[in-house]
Amino acid sequence: MKFDLHQAASEKILVVAHRGVAGGNIPCNTITAYETALKQGADMIETDVSISSDGVLVVFHPGEEPHHLGLTDRRLPQMTFEEIRALRYRNYDRTPTQFGIVPFDDLLETFRGRCYINVDKFWDHPEAIYRAIKRHNMLDQIVVKSDPNETVLRMLRELAPELAFMPIVGRTHPLHGELMRSGIRYVGAEVLFDTDDDEVASPAFLDMMHRDGKLVWVNSIIFDCRRQLSAGHSDDTALSESMDRGWGWLADRGFDLIQTDWPQMLIGYLKETGRYFKQKPAGRHE
Repeated sequence: MKFDLHQAASEKILVVAHRGVAGGNIPCNTITAYETALKQGADMIETDVSISSDGVLVVFHPGEEPHHLGLTDRRLPQMTFEEIRALRYRNYDRTPTQFGIVPFDDLLETFRGRCYINVDKFWDHPEAIYRAIKRHNMLDQIVVKSDPNETVLRMLRELAPELAFMPIVGRTHPLHGELMRSGIRYVGAEVLFDTDDDEVASPAFLDMMHRDGKLVWVNSIIFDCRRQLSAGHSDDTALSESMDRGWGWLADRGFDLIQTDWPQMLIGYLKETGRYFKQKPAGRHE
């Protein structure tokens, strides 16, 4: 499989599976959750990375130990990798499952050559994450995201200028010009907005980014209902009120990547409404 993110995004809206697809007894951020996401048609899987006290990168959302593992007094960075290996995820009923925490190396090797991977929480361990990606020869598959703080930008400039990077920006994106000139492989931006009229949600902003060869990532996920990431154009809105107002608005506005917890339903909706493909794929006939 050839990986060219801009070419792929020119053909269709790219669907990103937030931590894979979890449900029932299958927890998020597990190999099974990611395999399920690919079976449902996701183009990219999003993963979170934490680290053990002895320096082993593992796939886990930092701070979620009480919810996902039932740990109230410890966090993974306080535990050795051997201790982490003995842990088991809990399901939605808080019952232990058979699923353990995956080393980041195992995730990379499992999905090498199969899909795009977004590494979230990159800012916590940027150098170690970069070296793992290099070790598995997967630079063409990976996108990393972070707030555009100077520590991360300096690391990218000095160590990993070839690593595809998207800054996470809210409401406005004042660093666009600087990033264009930075020498970093700046491929686009993840945007967060409170209203439809915020700059980063405007047609003018999207047109400018596209003219400059940059992609724009939007989130339909709900991590906390008290803080909407895309002005209410969300998975919740799509599934409980109106798919057109939820997912359709994001597609019509021109976003290139949509991160969702419901990839199969999102893809089905986009296909049914003619919003999925931006241009007719080779060999596809009406």
